[in-house]
Amino acid sequence: MGIKTALPKTELYLYTAVLSLALLWAGSWIIEASSENVNRKAFRENVKPGWHYFGRKMDVSDFEWVMWFTTFRNHILFALSGHVIFAKICSMLSPKNRSLIYMLYGSLAVLITMGWTYITLILSHCIILYSVALVKRKWLCFVAGLTSLATFKMEPFNTWQEGFATGSFDLQDVLFYGGCGFSIMRCMSFALENCEKKDGNYSFLDLIKYNFYLPFFFFGPVMTFDRFHEQVSPSSLWNQMWNITIHALVHLGAILVVDVFFHFLYILTIPNDLKLLKQLSDWSLAGLAYSNLVYDWVKSAVLFGVINTVSRLDHLDPPQPPKCITMLYVFAETHFDRGINDWLCKYVYDYIGENHDAIFKELLATICTFAVTTLWLGPCELVYIWSFFNCFGLNFELWVAKLFSLPPFSTIERNLMSEAMSRRIRGLFNAVNFWQIVLYNVLALNSLDFAQLVTKRLLLKGFPLSTLSVLFVTYCGVQLIKERERKQSSLYEKMSKQ
Repeated sequence: MGIKTALPKTELYLYTAVLSLALLWAGSWIIEASSENVNRKAFRENVKPGWHYFGRKMDVSDFEWVMWFTTFRNHILFALSGHVIFAKICSMLSPKNRSLIYMLYGSLAVLITMGWTYITLILSHCIILYSVALVKRKWLCFVAGLTSLATFKMEPFNTWQEGFATGSFDLQDVLFYGGCGFSIMRCMSFALENCEKKDGNYSFLDLIKYNFYLPFFFFGPVMTFDRFHEQVSPSSLWNQMWNITIHALVHLGAILVVDVFFHFLYILTIPNDLKLLKQLSDWSLAGLAYSNLVYDWVKSAVLFGVINTVSRLDHLDPPQPPKCITMLYVFAETHFDRGINDWLCKYVYDYIGENHDAIFKELLATICTFAVTTLWLGPCELVYIWSFFNCFGLNFELWVAKLFSLPPFSTIERNLMSEAMSRRIRGLFNAVNFWQIVLYNVLALNSLDFAQLVTKRLLLKGFPLSTLSVLFVTYCGVQLIKERERKQSSLYEKMSKQ
């Protein structure tokens, strides 16, 4: 109730003004903290020379971003450009064999980069999981797949297998664990889809074509086997160069914007300095926590976007970027990797939870989902805490929704409230939920100490002024998100009627 109801325009204008001023104010505090403390001893390791002509230093705390767009930029561009050129020429000469050509180039690139022993290791896991897939028992596929994944996430098996990667270079660990982890998830997808195949089995060559597609091999995203197998076939060729070009330009623009921000907002370095954090205002801490989640979303969208642009040139429709944290106010839509999220929803969460309206089924589905996620991320204390709170948040949403759907709450909402008032009250609950999402996830992106400090300042020391003012600003943002969703829903309904 209330989601299709528009609020008065003056009210929405007020929300826009409040949100804009609050973001500018919090941003100014962070810029000031970054500029005044740039020479702190704690900053020396992660703040390096940047724009020499403007006298600005750059935040280089994020290894992934620096790896992609500074340190190993040329190597990654060379490999992806080689794939595009080689694959495009060969697929034009023999379009029926383009999936085989992609596999050959990908295998060759992995072989040159990581060595033949690494290829042998990957193939051995593929052979084991393919053999299990032939049995066509889903539970057995899960047991075998998760066991294989655990061997790369837990000692002493991961150290032993790491010895199969020959050579020594800075990117080796990232490529090793990225390639192995994503390979296991792809093999599990293949095995589970083979269980659904009624007539016969997919071939081992189908699995190798799927796994050694180079753009997805080391860094993802995970594209489920059924989608990849369908789209890589010759009959699925499509051409939308204009959209691909627009996507590429958007990602380039995002890279430039992030580069500018890293020279003025040291949002990744400041949370590591607890002494400085204690000196900052409550608004600065709230802005830091929020901006860290926004940055992680931008990073995921850009990194996957670069890979997805290459895959679109190969006529694939890869997983979409994750939904922006600014647009989120429910746990059910919270994720930073759309590929892994789609994988988990398809094979675990939706499979067990079905329609997600039964409390005990939902509890079991979320526990299983976050158990697999914990193994995927690598079991450790921080991941356990993150999984517990997000699992709780997802279930708590369902419990609250169930409670308020029962009398007398449902009767009061239906008979005594206008739809506009219902939307406002729901927005209050959504604002609280938004900060639960921020606090539960910022501990995984930064540190447990930073998350605890932000929580204490906003809920205890800052109460009531900071707490209520931050929640009001968040409420304004939630109502603007709801208004956007209302317009999109209305537009969709009009289009569907035509």
